Amino acid sequence: MRALAAALCLLTAGCGPQMRYRVTVLPAGIVELDRPMDVAPGMELRGAPGGTTLHMANGFQGAAAVVVQGDNVRLHDFEIDGNRAALEVRQGLPEYDQPFSRFTTRNGIQVDGKSHVQIDHVRLRNVAGFAILASRTAYLQASRITVIDSGSRNPAGRNNATGGILVEEGSSHFVVEASSFRNILGNALWTHSLYRSARNRDGVFARNHIDRVGRDAIQAGHATAMRVEDNIMTHVGFPVDATDLEARAIPVGIDTAGNVDATAYVGNRIAEINGKCMDLDGLHDSEIRGNECVNSGDPKAYPLANYAIVMNDTNPDMKTRNIRIVGNRVERMLFGAIFVIGERNIIERNLLLDLNLAHCNQNVAHYACMYAAADPQLLASGIYLGRGAERPAPARGNVVRSNVITGWGMKLGCVTSAPDIPAAWNMVKGNECIER
Repeated sequence: MRALAAALCLLTAGCGPQMRYRVTVLPAGIVELDRPMDVAPGMELRGAPGGTTLHMANGFQGAAAVVVQGDNVRLHDFEIDGNRAALEVRQGLPEYDQPFSRFTTRNGIQVDGKSHVQIDHVRLRNVAGFAILASRTAYLQASRITVIDSGSRNPAGRNNATGGILVEEGSSHFVVEASSFRNILGNALWTHSLYRSARNRDGVFARNHIDRVGRDAIQAGHATAMRVEDNIMTHVGFPVDATDLEARAIPVGIDTAGNVDATAYVGNRIAEINGKCMDLDGLHDSEIRGNECVNSGDPKAYPLANYAIVMNDTNPDMKTRNIRIVGNRVERMLFGAIFVIGERNIIERNLLLDLNLAHCNQNVAHYACMYAAADPQLLASGIYLGRGAERPAPARGNVVRSNVITGWGMKLGCVTSAPDIPAAWNMVKGNECIER
C-alpha cells in the first residue's frame, strides 16, 4: 500500500501546493449530448447537487461523451449513460499498428496526451466503447468509479475487448483504485501499447471489485513497474457466449501481455474462473504473491477452464525468468496449478488444493487431456516444468519447494517435467503431495 499512497500523493498534488481549478457545475437532471463535451485545461467539471446524467443521444458522433482537452483537469460526481442499445457498433479489434484511441469511438471519457487528470465518483453505464480511455497520459487518477453493463460485440457476437477502463500507449504514473465493474463484455481494467510504442509504466490497480466480465478482469499489457494489488474478481469469462473463442481469447483473472517486468500481483482474490487464473505471457523479473484463485462450482460450469497460472513468452524482447510465485492459494482447478518455463523462477510455499477435477489422464476423451502428444502428463500435473511455450524456453535453474499440492492423481503427478527436461536441471524439494 506504500506504492499506492506515494502514487496518490503525486497525482493529487498532496505532496505540495493544491491545484486551483475553474469550476463548472453541470445542470441537474438529464443532459442530452449529440457530440462530445470538451473540458478545457485547468477546469473542474462537477455534477449538480441534485445529480447530473450525461446521456449520449441516438445520433451521437465523436470520441466520447467527455473529452479532456488539457492538463490539470478534475471530473467528479456525475453519471454518463452511453445509450449502448442505439450506439453500439459491431466491430473487431483495431489493426496491429492502430491504438484504440484512434479506432474506438463513443467512449465515456477520453484523455489523450494530457497530464494530471483526476476522475472521481463518476458512474458510467451502457457505454458502447470504453468507459474511460486514457492514451499517452501521465498522472491519471481514477477513484471510486462505477462501470456497469458496458462494452460492444464483434460481428460474430463475441466481445471486442471494450467496456472497461483502458490505459494505453506509454501512459505513466496512473492509479485506478476503489472502483467497481459489473457486467463488462470485454476487459474490465487493463493497459495496452502497440509493440513499437513505449511501455506503460508506474501504474497501480488497487482495491477494485470486478464481477462478471467476458474477457480479462485485469491485464497488465506491455508495461513496467506495475502493481496489481488487493483486487477482487468474480465470474471471469461470463457470459460464456461473449467470450471470443474464434480469436482464442481465453478469459483470465489477471492477464499479462507484451513485455512486462518489475511488476507485482499481490493480495488479489479471484473466484469462479471460466478460463485461467493468471496468464504470465511476457512477464519476467516480477512477483506473484499472496493471491487466491478458487472455484466452488461443478467443473461443467467452467467450459473454458484451463491451467491456473501459466507462463508464456510470446513477446520476442523478453525471456521468462526471475518470477517469484510465493504464498498463493489455488483451489479446485480443472487441470493443474502452475506451468513453468524459463530460468531462475521460484515457486514456493503455495497451497495448490483439489486439483485435476477433470481426472486427467483417466478422462482423456471427455476433457481433451492429451493437450500435446509430446507432453502426455501436462494437464494431469500439479506443477509442470515445460520445455517452452511460444518459443523454446526449457525450465532450468528453477526452485520448486515447500508447496502443498493435493488432488486427483497428485501423489504421482505432483511436480513433473516434460520428457526432455532432466530432473537435475531444477530443484524440487520439500513439497507435500496428497492424493484426493
